Amino acid sequence: MQNVEDMEFKVFQDRLMEASGLDLSCYKEKQVQRRLSAALAKSGHTSLNEYWRTLQKDSAMLNELVDFLTINVSNFFRNVERFNDLQTKILPELLATRKTLRIWSAGCSAGQEPYSIAIILKELTPLTRHYILGTDVNKTVLQIAEDGVYTEDDVKEVKPSLLSKYFIKQEDRFILCPSVRQMVEYKAHNLLSDPYDTDFDLIVCRNVMIYFTEEAKSKVFKGFYESLSPGGVLFIGGTETLMSAPLYGFQLILPFFYRKV
Repeated sequence: MQNVEDMEFKVFQDRLMEASGLDLSCYKEKQVQRRLSAALAKSGHTSLNEYWRTLQKDSAMLNELVDFLTINVSNFFRNVERFNDLQTKILPELLATRKTLRIWSAGCSAGQEPYSIAIILKELTPLTRHYILGTDVNKTVLQIAEDGVYTEDDVKEVKPSLLSKYFIKQEDRFILCPSVRQMVEYKAHNLLSDPYDTDFDLIVCRNVMIYFTEEAKSKVFKGFYESLSPGGVLFIGGTETLMSAPLYGFQLILPFFYRKV
């Protein structure tokens, strides 16, 4: 794997920000350099300056690089225990005070997470139409989400009863039923630069901020606080912790679940 020189990396970072809006300075530098080195080696170029000259002429290659740098792997009901908590404790508590919920899945990747929540709500309140927003900076994965077609690996954590109820199997693909797909709206959104919507009862942002700098994390947590309605809940990933939660206005209620105070 090629090493990326610091000065060359900084110049490349500025150029990428100007061309695509992706601000790599908000991501952990070692993580970004590792991925960028891999992309550089795969491209066959010997330097970032040479690589950039090609990217300027090839918008498809530039988009592929942005996708590669921002991709977030996921699957349905990832970390099943946490989704059990969501189904048996968090959502019933929220539904006790509000019949229709507003939910935001931030950094939703290819839709596995917001669709998992939609399936849970289908089970809990089959006749109620809730609002679920799925956002990601990566437009390629958002298209996959809207198509709703998944692999066997994507659905490996789905209970057989739910798999047969909400998916149609065609060869080696699993097609999500329209009634679940219609529950989620998808939008391109950059957590680090775009404005946040408000009045959400639940915000789910899991295994996204592990790549962010501490300064970027602080900005996002403050934004989530403002976006949640009073008593709303923030659900983060199993690899993440919300240190100094009270400083951001949150109270730990279950592992990885925080309520807006």
